[in-house]
Parts: sequence; structure tokens; C-alpha cells
Amino acid sequence: MAKKTFNEVRRLPEFEKDFKKLAKKFKTLDDDIKAFIDNQLKLTHILGIDNKGVFHISELGIKMPKIYKAKKFACKALKGRGVMSGIRIIYAYYENEDIIEFIEIYFKGAKANEDKDRIIKYYS
Repeated sequence: MAKKTFNEVRRLPEFEKDFKKLAKKFKTLDDDIKAFIDNQLKLTHILGIDNKGVFHISELGIKMPKIYKAKKFACKALKGRGVMSGIRIIYAYYENEDIIEFIEIYFKGAKANEDKDRIIKYYS
């Protein structure tokens, strides 16, 4: 039997709101996020391969869990753009528990950077 990719994948309530809003515009987002977990996150955290798609956000002063920004996210609704879709995902990775927790998802065209206040609210 194949091992699940992670012990658990959670979503903060704010992430759910972000996701639902974006999913209205980008109809493939639900499938895209599943592929993102099975491919990009597995590559980075399970297999330890750095393909320059995920970056640790270190300037927040948060030791645990580690907070990451994913810049490579393929969205099928954005045809022809591949992983350079402009969709960003901010998430926490609890290494010892092998848990992914999605914090924020946004489209770079509508918002420049992650919500640092939201991250600090949950993890400091």
C-alpha cells in the first residue's frame, strides 16, 4: 500500500476564504492544489529535492513550524503559464509531525506579498 504524502494537510479558515474566492475565478484550483501537494510539496519535504519552487520565509522570527512560500504553482485555468501562474501559497510545515498547514493563497496580480500579520497571529 502506498504511503500517504503527509500525515495531515490542514487549512486555516482564512485560507479557505482565500481559496473559495480564487476558485470562482480559476475553476481548476481544487485539482491544482491536489497536484501541488502530490508533486511540489512531496518533492520538497518528503524527497528533499529543491527545484527552487518553495522558499523558506525566515525573516518572520518564527522557529517552529517553518513557514514557506510556494512560487511554483501550476494552475490549469491559466493556460500556457505552467508553474509560473502567479498564484502564491503560504504554508507551515511541521516537520516532526509531517503536517502541512495552508495559511494563505493569493494571485500575484491582485496582491504583491503574503499577509505577515496573519502568519504572526497564528505562529508567534
